Amino acid sequence: MKPFEIIETPIEAQKYTDYVLHAGAGAVTVFAGHVREWTHGVRTVYLAYEAYVPMAEKKLAQIGAEMENKWPGVKVAIVHRIGELHISDIAVLIAVSSPHRKAAYEANEYAIERIKEIVPIWKKEIWEDGEEWIGGQKKYPEKGDVAE
Repeated sequence: MKPFEIIETPIEAQKYTDYVLHAGAGAVTVFAGHVREWTHGVRTVYLAYEAYVPMAEKKLAQIGAEMENKWPGVKVAIVHRIGELHISDIAVLIAVSSPHRKAAYEANEYAIERIKEIVPIWKKEIWEDGEEWIGGQKKYPEKGDVAE
């Protein structure tokens, strides 16, 4: 297991949590981003993720280094899954340990925002009546435009 990786298989949350846990950790936060069925009134059937893997892993490691500089004492693991993901599958997992809980929460939130900003991962949403690659700003169809 690498602490910063892109994988094509289901994410095993416990191994990333175990990786960040150590004797100096007073807190561990784990964020798991799951595929949800409904977004803005539109039913998602599944998602497809693609990534430029070598660059994506470097950027995840960069985020980890940023976090370690900003919150001394944190230990980080970040994994993102690519391929076809179905409702409730974990798409991204961020595990952070720190001596105190506030830093663990703050660092974890920082990580997900930075992932969205700089990591070359693209998401295709497949709905009952269409699909769209998501990049930057998502333009969801109006509720009335979708068969319910």
